[in-house]
Amino acid sequence: MTDLELGPLLRYVDASSAAIWVKVSGDARVAVRATDRDTGKTYDATARTFAVHGHHYALVELDGLPAGSKLDYQVLVDERQVWPSADTGDARDYPPSLIPTLQPGKPLRMAFGSCRTSVSHDEQGHRTHGVDALRSYALRMAGLTDAGLPDDPDPSREVRWPDLVLFLGDQVYADETTAEMRAFIEARRDIEQPPGEELKDYQEYAHLYQLAWSDPANRWLLSTLPSAMIFDDHDIRDDWNTSRKWKDEMEATDWWHDRIVAGLASYWVYQHLGNLSPAERAEDKIWKRIVEHAGDAEEYDATELLDTFAERADQEPEYYRWSFARDFDDQARLVVVDSRAARVLEEDSRSLLDETELRWLDEQLQGDVDNLLIGTSLPFLLAPGLHYVEAFNEAWAGGELGSRAAWLGEKVRQTVDLEHWAAFQDAFQQVCDMVLEVARGQRGRPPRTVTFLSGDVHHSYVSEARPTPKNLEEHGPIRSRILQAVCSPIRNPLPVKMRFLTAFLSYGVAGPIGHVLATTAHVPQAPLTWKLIEGPWFDNNLATLEVTDDGLSMWWATGVVEQGDHALPRLVGVEHVEVDA
Repeated sequence: MTDLELGPLLRYVDASSAAIWVKVSGDARVAVRATDRDTGKTYDATARTFAVHGHHYALVELDGLPAGSKLDYQVLVDERQVWPSADTGDARDYPPSLIPTLQPGKPLRMAFGSCRTSVSHDEQGHRTHGVDALRSYALRMAGLTDAGLPDDPDPSREVRWPDLVLFLGDQVYADETTAEMRAFIEARRDIEQPPGEELKDYQEYAHLYQLAWSDPANRWLLSTLPSAMIFDDHDIRDDWNTSRKWKDEMEATDWWHDRIVAGLASYWVYQHLGNLSPAERAEDKIWKRIVEHAGDAEEYDATELLDTFAERADQEPEYYRWSFARDFDDQARLVVVDSRAARVLEEDSRSLLDETELRWLDEQLQGDVDNLLIGTSLPFLLAPGLHYVEAFNEAWAGGELGSRAAWLGEKVRQTVDLEHWAAFQDAFQQVCDMVLEVARGQRGRPPRTVTFLSGDVHHSYVSEARPTPKNLEEHGPIRSRILQAVCSPIRNPLPVKMRFLTAFLSYGVAGPIGHVLATTAHVPQAPLTWKLIEGPWFDNNLATLEVTDDGLSMWWATGVVEQGDHALPRLVGVEHVEVDA
């Protein structure tokens, strides 16, 4: 008998289609039956599992669904209902999982955040990693704590669930493992041998995702809230693709090849596949191979296919695009950018994005939409001083201060994690120019807002940017507000001492030092100038963004345990920002 092991995850959903991802215990045919709550009409779809390294997955695609509807759904494996089921334990305490199709014209509401570790939800877990903001959000959505969503800026407005949640990196930590993950590793290999307590292969990635997504509250949330995801470094390893030297050092080990292949292959299976629209999946080179075998007598074993693909995607970044985009009528366009795998690392041609990726992004950053949302795991706009410190370090490590000093610049780069957009000035300058053209109306009607959504830095903030006086004089005024909104972490806070140090370095001493250093290394002046308008704050958070008539409304919320260590956490507001065009 084949059982449901993980999921269901509700992934890409639009006005008429939905994709449901599952992991099951064996070769099977998986079915989803959705029932319209208003009409009682049912919609059915099935999919054959495919195998990867002995694990079995299916993505079931429903279409022809009514727009703006809530459809209860069940998952069946070989005609036996496995979700919802009495066998799913605490999951039965939650409302029925449903598919909420988009309603054209309804204001978009989207949750977003990054950086979540999977530790216990008890006194020990709360002490080391704080309260899980995602779980707190799930419990409130489910009505198991205070009814509704985070403290709404307009209490008179009907409270509604988000249309989707955007995870902006570090959905799993392959290099900073928990006690449960280390126990699994130790049971199968010598943890004293490299890579030690870090992940080594696909089997360990499969277990890591199992730990990350099996908590009952989060499992329910992921079954009923559509999700989109992009990786960051810890999904693979800290500072992934920081520099050519970093990559050469990794490739010189006897374990990195298996790690990067497993990391990218599992990312395609667990995260990327569900980001794609039905049309994009139909054209995806890996998915096409899998569905070709859907009618075979035995399931398709995609192990060799995915391993070969992952190896090539690592060595030839232009071979595959992990970035994706989607429109929500004319009220918002979401463009999610891969800021890790697409890097060009040669010192004489460093770029955060290769030429193919830059061309794709250039095509996506257009006007004729009310709000342009750019998801990138790494903040595009750091604190200004820190931005110029990173830009200086790139020049330093690249030999601007002399070849003999370059080795020290590289050492500092890796030690202090100086590898954000600012440390890849070529791509940063190009994207600045694209965004300014959008904001000036040179690429169609200018949006009300152009907003970068990011994570990574383990604190949250909102900054606003404007053209520099020189840029303004040469090219004229902008007609869009340009913002950077960061939500990090969901659950992995900095220690208190590190919070003060981070704030001091990022928003204090880095300011004057950064500009002086950048000048000495001939770093080009950014065409934008920006300043902090809210933050920083360091709580575990999940942010919510809503399109309004005038622009955007954004708020951040965290979980608080008030009635004992085992009480359910209550979701409380941390910060609220209104952005009027």
